[in-house]
Amino acid sequence: MTIARWFGDRIAAFRFEDLPPEALRWARIGIVDTVGVTLAGASERCTRLAHAVASPSAGDALVFGRRERMKPSDAAFVNGTAAHALDFDDCSNTLGGHPSAPILPALFALAEQVHASGREFVSAYVAGFETQARLAHAVNFHHYDKGWHPTATLGVFGACAAASRLMRLDASQTATALSIAASFASGVKANFGTMTKPLHVGHASRNGLIAAWLAREGFTAGDEAFEHRQGFFNVYNGAGNYDADAAMRAWADPLDIVEPGIAIKQYPCCGSTHPAIDAMLMLVAEQGLTPEKVERVISRTHPRRLRHTNRPQPKSALDAKFSVQYCVARALAQGSVVLSDFEGDAYANAAIQAVMKKVTAEPDPLAGRQPDHFGAEVVVELRDGSRVSKRVARAAGRTSANPLPDERIEAKFLDCASHALTTDASERALAALWQVERLDDIAGFTAQMEAGLKPD
Repeated sequence: MTIARWFGDRIAAFRFEDLPPEALRWARIGIVDTVGVTLAGASERCTRLAHAVASPSAGDALVFGRRERMKPSDAAFVNGTAAHALDFDDCSNTLGGHPSAPILPALFALAEQVHASGREFVSAYVAGFETQARLAHAVNFHHYDKGWHPTATLGVFGACAAASRLMRLDASQTATALSIAASFASGVKANFGTMTKPLHVGHASRNGLIAAWLAREGFTAGDEAFEHRQGFFNVYNGAGNYDADAAMRAWADPLDIVEPGIAIKQYPCCGSTHPAIDAMLMLVAEQGLTPEKVERVISRTHPRRLRHTNRPQPKSALDAKFSVQYCVARALAQGSVVLSDFEGDAYANAAIQAVMKKVTAEPDPLAGRQPDHFGAEVVVELRDGSRVSKRVARAAGRTSANPLPDERIEAKFLDCASHALTTDASERALAALWQVERLDDIAGFTAQMEAGLKPD
C-alpha cells in the first residue's frame, strides 16, 4: 500500500462520532482563534494586495471582513493570507508551524458551497490537522531546519485532507488528491518577515482545496508521490533525512490536536519570541523593572529558533514580528506586547529603539539539555550592579498541557473580531463558534458574520 493510499483510507473513514470530547474542545478553540485572527488580518496590506490580484469571481464563499463573496478557491486564498497576516494564529509543536490557518479558510469556503453542517466541518478540520501532523512526524525537524516553511509545505496536505473529507471523497480519490497536493507544496523561510510568509498560507489553503476538487473530477496523479525516489520525502528532505514509517505510526492515537495540542498565541508575533516575552513580562511584574533601571538584557533562545528571530534592527513592521530584540524591548518598556506594536512605523519608535540597543540575543547554552526547543531565558543586568533572570520552558498556551484559560481566548477573539465586526456581532460569532458542532449550516454562520460587519 502506498503512503498516499494509507492516508486516504483513514481520512475517508474519519467520523465526527469517533472524536473524543477533548478533541472536540480543542477543535472549537482552534476554530474560534482562527476566525478571530482572520477577521483582524482582513484589513492588513498583504491581504488587500492578495485580494486585488485574485481573479475577480462571483461565488458562495465569504471574504472575511468584506461584504463580498468569491468562488471558494479565491476566498481560500484571500482568507488564508488574512489568517496568517498578523502571525497571531495558532501553532503546533509537531508541525513546527501554524496548523489551522492553511486548513480552515479552505474549509469555510467549501462548507458554504456545499452547505456543510458543523459536525461535518469539525470532523474535516480534525482529519486535516491529523494528516499534516503525521507527515510532520516523518520530516521534522530536518525539514524545518533545511528552510522549508512547514505551515505551507505540510499545511497544503492538511487543507487537502480536510477538503477531501468534506467532499466525501473515497479513499482512492483522497489518495490522488494528496498526491496532487505534493506538487503544490511550497514556501521557504527566507521570506519570513515579509508579506510572502502569510501568502504561503493563502497559497496552501487554495491549493489544498483545488487538489481535492481535481481528484473529485477524475484528475490523475502518481501513486507514490511521497515515497518515490523523486517524491516529496526525497526531494524536500533528502535520502536519510526522513522517517516514512513515522507518518503511518499511531494515527489518531492520540489525535495531535489533543496531544501535544494547539498552541494559542498571546502575542501577535513569531511564536519563537514568546518564551522570551513571557520571561521579560514576569521580571517586569516581579521586579518592577523599567528601562531606566536596566543596563543590559541578554535574551537566550534555542539556536533553531534564534536563526530567524535574531534581528537587532528590524526594517519593517512585519520584520519586527520576528525580532526577539524588539519584542523583548516592548515587553520591558510597556509591560505588554500588543497588535499596535506591529502597525505602521511603531517599530521605529525612538524610545523603543533606545531600549532595543540594550537587548542582546544569543543561543541558549542549555539548549541541548532542555526537554524541547520552545524555551528561553532572559537575564537582566541592572544599573545598580545586580542581576536578575527568568527561564521559561515554554510559553503559556504552547501546548494542551499548558493551556490558556477560556477567558483569555475569548478576550483575544473579541479584540481581533472588533477590527471587522460590531461588538454585538463579535459576541454572537463567539457564542456560535463555541458550539460550532451544533450549527446546521456553516453558510448560516458566515451570513450572520457578514451581516455584522461594521459600516464601511
